[in-house]
Amino acid sequence: MQARRRQWGFTLVEIAIVLVIIGLLLGGILKGQEMITQARIKNVINDFNSITAAYASYQDRYRAIPGDDAGALARWGLAAANATPSTPGNGTVDGAYNAPSTTNEPESRLFWWHLRQSGFIAGPTTLSTQAAQQPTNSVSGMIGATSGTGAATVGLTGLIICSANIPDKIAIAVDTQMDDQSALTGSLRAQEQAGPNPAILGTGPGPQYHEDGHQYLLCKGV
Repeated sequence: MQARRRQWGFTLVEIAIVLVIIGLLLGGILKGQEMITQARIKNVINDFNSITAAYASYQDRYRAIPGDDAGALARWGLAAANATPSTPGNGTVDGAYNAPSTTNEPESRLFWWHLRQSGFIAGPTTLSTQAAQQPTNSVSGMIGATSGTGAATVGLTGLIICSANIPDKIAIAVDTQMDDQSALTGSLRAQEQAGPNPAILGTGPGPQYHEDGHQYLLCKGV
């Protein structure tokens, strides 16, 4: 009598179960990634809104612009060697949004020191190099403030808040929810980045948003 050969392998039911499990895992991963993206979109929007609110509150309390405040030194006893505005009280925040720390901090960094001293945003207030440091956004890009006109401020006038290293999908969603979904127009404009935390170019905003892996510098008029 011939012995029956044992068949080895997976049944259709077992394969179906494995495929279902793989599908559930992939679905969970994709859903998790989407939740992270949505959280980052909200964080970027909240950054713009909260800084704008802090700026307005500072003006209401002190009748001055943070960073440009001529009374800040006397009010808080700040070290004059580090915290003297370059053009105090002239209504502008001088210096680049991404300015590095210097012996005499530019007004674009004093902007953050003054807001922290006043309690309108959280952060250190004692050591100048930390108290004047620009904050970072949810994608580890720099958030900064500056004033100016023309192409050097992506076509916006007055005080602007800029947030760097924003991935394309997040940049498009933020502009859609806050403005007109265009990198070139409105109160929120964008510049395509060639590197992290870039300087604002003199060529104005642009090009238009496109999803190809690029990051954007978003700047909003206050």
